[in-house]
Amino acid sequence: MRASVSGTGMTGISRLVQTSLVVTLLLPAATGRAFAGDKAAVVSPDSWVVTLGASIEYGPKFPGSRHDGFSAIPSFDIRRFDEPDEPGAPDDSIDYGLIGLGGFEAGPVLGFRDSRSRSDDQRLAGLHAVHWDVDAGVFAQYWAIPDELRIRTEIRQALSNGSGLVADLGIDWFQSFGDKWLLSIGPRASFADGAYMRKYFSISSSEAAQNGVLPAFDATGGLKSVGLTVSASYDVTPTLSLQLYDRLDRLTGDGADSPITSKLGDANQNIIGISLNKAFSVGF
Repeated sequence: MRASVSGTGMTGISRLVQTSLVVTLLLPAATGRAFAGDKAAVVSPDSWVVTLGASIEYGPKFPGSRHDGFSAIPSFDIRRFDEPDEPGAPDDSIDYGLIGLGGFEAGPVLGFRDSRSRSDDQRLAGLHAVHWDVDAGVFAQYWAIPDELRIRTEIRQALSNGSGLVADLGIDWFQSFGDKWLLSIGPRASFADGAYMRKYFSISSSEAAQNGVLPAFDATGGLKSVGLTVSASYDVTPTLSLQLYDRLDRLTGDGADSPITSKLGDANQNIIGISLNKAFSVGF
């Protein structure tokens, strides 16, 4: 069983971040014992390993934006003590493996959608705002080479803000160096339906009239972006890890052609981040 959270900048969910950070700080005290740095902790067969942490990211304020900003991302992972600790990419969404067969795994997945408002860019005056949202769906992944080469896809539907369906595909190569370093790199492709593209990239005739600068534009679904994600993780101690990562996406199709991107923003969307994670032994 595995659950993790990560992703792109989520500048509109400060309450979630605050709650997650409180949990991060309080859970070890509430549940019992952390691993000893020398692995001397006594662990029962029914123990679980819970990993908590947070990331700080610097990237576009909304899809297609030219302006960057900081955001905070909570992280969470849980597995049985005797279950292998699989490597993961920094842009994996929350997942829970229900099906496992050889190198194949699948289950439900949970992610987040970016928000957008005039406060992000005054030139958005007259355009509809987009509220942050949770999306849910399924993930599937296959380890072509155990712990080294992974193929993963996620399909997620927005739950409340009307931003439709997205499907993400990624391939990652993981390479360890010694006992402490783990590097990863892999290409990305993201597809979106018409509802998503209209929400983030369309401009209606009335909105164009109110804005006075941007023309009307009707975005349609298809390949939304292609990109590359790289990361480097370092085990500071057996239970404390530090990770640096970068994800570069190039908007394609109507995502790049939209006036929101072509006139106000940039088709190149780069996110850099740093995360700190701490593992604890928990008995239920």
